[in-house]
Amino acid sequence: MSVMPAAFFGHGNPMNALERNRYTEAWRAFGRSVPRPRAILVVSAHWYVHATAITAMPQPRTLHDFFGFPQELFDVRYDAPGLPELYDEIADIVHPTWVGADIDSWGIDHGTWSVLRHAFPDADVPVVQLSINALKSFDYHLQLGAALAPLREDGVLVIGSGNVVHNLGGVSRALPDAGFDWAQRFDERAKEVMLSDPTEVGRLDGHRDYDLAVPTPDHFLPLLYVAGVAGATSTPAEVLVDGYAYGSLSMTAYTVGMTAPEVPGSGFAAPLPEGPPPDGANI
Repeated sequence: MSVMPAAFFGHGNPMNALERNRYTEAWRAFGRSVPRPRAILVVSAHWYVHATAITAMPQPRTLHDFFGFPQELFDVRYDAPGLPELYDEIADIVHPTWVGADIDSWGIDHGTWSVLRHAFPDADVPVVQLSINALKSFDYHLQLGAALAPLREDGVLVIGSGNVVHNLGGVSRALPDAGFDWAQRFDERAKEVMLSDPTEVGRLDGHRDYDLAVPTPDHFLPLLYVAGVAGATSTPAEVLVDGYAYGSLSMTAYTVGMTAPEVPGSGFAAPLPEGPPPDGANI
């Protein structure tokens, strides 16, 4: 079985699930380029809880964990199967780190399906999610990512889904395809680190723009898992696609362990819903 890559996607807002733009075309190009995985393990910004857990149900439900969006988005289903036996494999390789088995509380959230709906549109590859433990340090997440690296040799595609820069309170509808200067500085520094020494990504909390770029760590932490895989395997990262949305969101995506495919397409990231910026909309 082919060694799977790892990848990080800047997923932006859930409306990207319905759009065709240069970011979603990059996700499609990625899905066409990788060998068919045995399973996909996703660390999504939207399963941010006080525990480390893995979905272990045979048929995870599609979660619509947001509000304030059109009904069309709530109608989306991503009915990929789960793979309960992957829990035991992961629990074994990350030991002595403890992970719980979630058999009924979570499923496939929009941080996962908004990307996979483009990358693997047939929803026929088993999908498992790993929660982000909000109680743990950056080093914990980086090391847990490194511990997951052997899964790639057994056909498991490891994906992080978040945003390097994610400040919902700062969005500007006047900047649909641009980033504020602080967002660009932080994103560019993250890019330098990912491409040269990904194990140092956990030190970006010392960057002068960190507090603006990462007002809460949930969307940033998935990057640490992919950086951990890269560091553990001495595998270079490449930029799949980059850019900004609404001033305060980075859409940068990375691949680890594969040459980034040529990305077709154009267009801005998905539009925000009407009304005030969805500060509590969990995007």
